[in-house]
Amino acid sequence: MSDLPALPVTFRPGRTRAVLLTAAAAIFVVITVVALLLPTLGPGERLSFVFTAALLAGVLCLLSRPKVVADDSGVTVVNIAGRRRLGWAEIVQVNLRVGDPWVFLDLTDGTSLPALGIQPGIAKQRAIEDARTLRALVEARSVGEPEQPRG
Repeated sequence: MSDLPALPVTFRPGRTRAVLLTAAAAIFVVITVVALLLPTLGPGERLSFVFTAALLAGVLCLLSRPKVVADDSGVTVVNIAGRRRLGWAEIVQVNLRVGDPWVFLDLTDGTSLPALGIQPGIAKQRAIEDARTLRALVEARSVGEPEQPRG
C-alpha cells in the first residue's frame, strides 16, 4: 500500500497528552508557590506541600505515557504501567468500536490487549485515522510476510 506511513511510526493521544502535561506543570507550580508564600508554614510543611505537588504531577505524567510504536519488526504498546512488544504475526485484528475508550488488539493467543496510545477522548477523528492506519499496517505486514520463519 502506498498510503502507509514510513516506519517507525508512533501513535499517541497528542491533545490529551498536552492537557495532562500542562496540568501537571501548573499544579506543581501553583502548589509550590502557595507553599512558599504562606508565612505560617514551617520548613517541613513546605516540603510536604512540594512533595504532594510532585506526586500529583507525577501521576499526571504517568497518565500521559501511553503510546503505540510500529516498526519493521512489530508493535510496542506502552500503557500507563506496562510495556509489551508484539511481533506483527501476533496481532490478529485492530479494533476501535463505537464507545470503546481506546483501541484493542486481538492477539493470536486469544487475548485482547488494550492500546491506550490510540484513544478517541479529545481527538476522536484522529484516533479513528490512527486505528485505520495501524489496522492497514497489521494487514500489510501479516499478509505480506507469510513465509517468515517463526522462532
